[in-house]
Amino acid sequence: MANNQDLFDLFHRKLREMWFAEKKIHASLPKMAKAAQSDALRAAFKKHEAETQRQMSRLGTIFGLIDRSAKEEASIALTALLDECMEAAVKFKNSSALDAALIAGAQAVEHHEIACYGALKAWAGQLGMKEATGLLDETLTEEKDTDEALTQLAEDMANPKARKDDDESRRRAHRSASAA
Repeated sequence: MANNQDLFDLFHRKLREMWFAEKKIHASLPKMAKAAQSDALRAAFKKHEAETQRQMSRLGTIFGLIDRSAKEEASIALTALLDECMEAAVKFKNSSALDAALIAGAQAVEHHEIACYGALKAWAGQLGMKEATGLLDETLTEEKDTDEALTQLAEDMANPKARKDDDESRRRAHRSASAA
């Protein structure tokens, strides 16, 4: 039995998934900002919350360009990535590794978005949707910039703090064991 779906149908489905994704991310970012220990990470999450709002607006424009309503389709992958990120926030609460865990979770989400927006941009180009291609490229660039900013935060602040505190804990445990 033949399937009559084509590249446009795939594009539309992925667009609906990203509409769902951006709404879920937008709802999760304030919680991630509240959980963050450092002001720099809190500010990064708040900045991305504003970017996410603009990305949702761009998606709405694309839905209009293809004459479809902005209807969401659940993304199992994104839901799992966000759940994992929020679970890390609970598991590492009050830990020196909390910000590193939040960054790792946020980057997993960013990598998923980069893959999806890259595919959408390519498909829009193949379908001759120049305006949609430009809008998707703008979002793709923002997602890559966010990923780079999170990497920089991890390298400059979160990972070294977690490592330093871990090293101190190990030295205290070694001294305690040696004294016994």
